[in-house]
Amino acid sequence: METGNGKSLQDLVDETPDLVDYFYNETIAPHFRARTSLTAAFIPPDFTNWRDEQRAWRETAILFDQSHHMPELFLKGPDALRLLTRVGINSFADFTPDRAKQLVVCTPRGHIIGDCIVYCLGENDFELVSGMSVLNWVEYQAVTGGFDVSIERDAPTPYNPKGRRVRYRFQLDGPNAGKIFDEVTEGTTPEIPFFRTARVTISGSQVLVLRHGMAGHQGVELSGPYDELGTVRSAILAAGEKHGMVQGGTRSYFSTIFESGWIAYPLPGIFTGEELRGFREWLPAESWEGNTQLGGSFCSSDIEDYYVTPWNLGYDRFLKFDHDFIGRPALESMAGGPHRRRVTLAWNKEDVLRVMGSQFGSGPRYKSIEFPTAFYGFPHFDEVRGKDGRMAGLSCHCGYNGNEGVALSLAMLDEEHAVPGTEVVLTWGEPNGGSRKPHVERHEQVQIRATVGPVPYSKHVREVQRAAVGGLRRP
Repeated sequence: METGNGKSLQDLVDETPDLVDYFYNETIAPHFRARTSLTAAFIPPDFTNWRDEQRAWRETAILFDQSHHMPELFLKGPDALRLLTRVGINSFADFTPDRAKQLVVCTPRGHIIGDCIVYCLGENDFELVSGMSVLNWVEYQAVTGGFDVSIERDAPTPYNPKGRRVRYRFQLDGPNAGKIFDEVTEGTTPEIPFFRTARVTISGSQVLVLRHGMAGHQGVELSGPYDELGTVRSAILAAGEKHGMVQGGTRSYFSTIFESGWIAYPLPGIFTGEELRGFREWLPAESWEGNTQLGGSFCSSDIEDYYVTPWNLGYDRFLKFDHDFIGRPALESMAGGPHRRRVTLAWNKEDVLRVMGSQFGSGPRYKSIEFPTAFYGFPHFDEVRGKDGRMAGLSCHCGYNGNEGVALSLAMLDEEHAVPGTEVVLTWGEPNGGSRKPHVERHEQVQIRATVGPVPYSKHVREVQRAAVGGLRRP
């Protein structure tokens, strides 16, 4: 991969005495949760206000524009499926053009590199969406593994040398999303099961539809040639008006995960291990991985303490030992052992109000809990302990969900603590008064009680998340 300053990620690792300290204090994540100004010219932080936008995906419908912030990789060639099979822990035995998958890739030691959505567009023709670390890993394996494939990268709009994308992408979600989809589609609307795809016509434009919802409701993801973005969006907005649909900005968009339960962008486990030296030498120092931004109360001197496995993120349901893939021996050896499990934490209202109240008066001043998203690292890790004081796990993405009226976080807890109803305590705020990250103010740490809940947290999401959409028959 070409580099800007000639330095590789391996060079950065070699010249950095304390990698955790560097990622904790000196980097700003390239992701748009931390830098929404990069896409503000294309998608505003709020179309109305984030509270009403959150309410819309629970009560009516919301339209998110995903066209500008997610990287993509197009993979074609005789060895394309063989390459995906080699890198993915998923089974590809039934991967046909009417399907998509949440592709999960691991290191040889079984640590997560990342996940992304992969569409099967046709025979030996695939589109990988989001998950920059996954896209980098796939390209590296293609280049060094002798695979007969072609790769096209399409960077997010602010970094795109063309200044435009290959494809637009919208997310339509909420209880009225299915009705809007039926009305905007020309002719008979196909019935689309969860994570299946179909092609429809909207306002004369061919649109690829994935049954999937960012907020976890009965949503669909719509994509097509970038030049047709305006035509398709106008048709959806017109159809959605009578159903109470609103457009969603970036602030509400990045808070969808608290209801759906997706732990986005974990730390890729690539910074150690001689077997990954070649990958680190291939990656630029200024790559996504080189700009990792750690934050939160958990601060270890060992970067490997931040690595995660498929079980930690709930991805063991994708893990299939029916093929030879990178990391299989390590994951087979882990399979029978104890694992931290993904849960939702509901933060104690009184403790949250105490933190908010500390912003008034002379102090002590605790780290502000921002609404609707409160995490200040990407990834963010807060220390979680049981009532007996023993370490229980880590809390990650955190913020506020107005539909539930509670502050929530997604967490990875030891199995004994990962039971709904268990009471735990998380430490809020960074040690030593806060890191040197410019968006972190000086503050003191404080304890916040929390109760373990299910994933997804919303009962409504658990009921409808995998339901099909479409199926409207027209004469």
